[in-house]
Amino acid sequence: MPAAIHSDSELSEFLLRACHDLRGPLRTIRIHSELLSRAREGSDRVREGSSRVGDGSEQSLAFVQNSAVTAGVLVDGITDYALALAINESRFQPTPLDVMLRSAMAKLASQIRESAAEVTYGELPTVRGDADRLLQLFEYLLDNALRRRGSNRPAIRIDAELENGAWLFTFRDDCTGIEAESLERAFTPFARMYGNQRPGPGLAICRAIVERHGGKMWAEPDADGCVIRFTLPEG
Repeated sequence: MPAAIHSDSELSEFLLRACHDLRGPLRTIRIHSELLSRAREGSDRVREGSSRVGDGSEQSLAFVQNSAVTAGVLVDGITDYALALAINESRFQPTPLDVMLRSAMAKLASQIRESAAEVTYGELPTVRGDADRLLQLFEYLLDNALRRRGSNRPAIRIDAELENGAWLFTFRDDCTGIEAESLERAFTPFARMYGNQRPGPGLAICRAIVERHGGKMWAEPDADGCVIRFTLPEG
């Protein structure tokens, strides 16, 4: 398998962005923890068995909790990306991708059910690869589409065809599309793509997994949603 291009710079960029994004929620945790501490010390309205420690304390606690969740998501993203970069070809084995996709759908069953998403797929091949990471690939692709869903029932379709000695996969959805000028930016870790919604490192992780399996991944403009294509070597 050819070495991934610019792997060191990719990792450096990811860690810098992640660390920058971690500072915000951690600063919020520190500030509002201090506010809670002062409210507790100065409050004379605490009643036994009550969680209310003074005016504004519940809002501050909510800020702390939300920031902690955000920090946890960022740390999880760093871990997943590091695992993708550490893929070792010695672990490769024949991996049926239809099984990987169904397993990913099972892991995201609650999100799929909540959105009433329709996920369909054609015949998918067996390839040599790291089964855990290929499962993660489909999980993040599905999660990315579900994050962009609108008010309508989302439809997601996955197909594969053999082309020039490699498998070409097409992942198509009718959720909120990606502007043509932002197609490459969609693969930047933690880039803000949909207003204030932070999609996380999902597509960056997907590309890292595909590249370290000897393939390529890109996005294409589509009037009805989003199309992501990627290749994997035959066999």
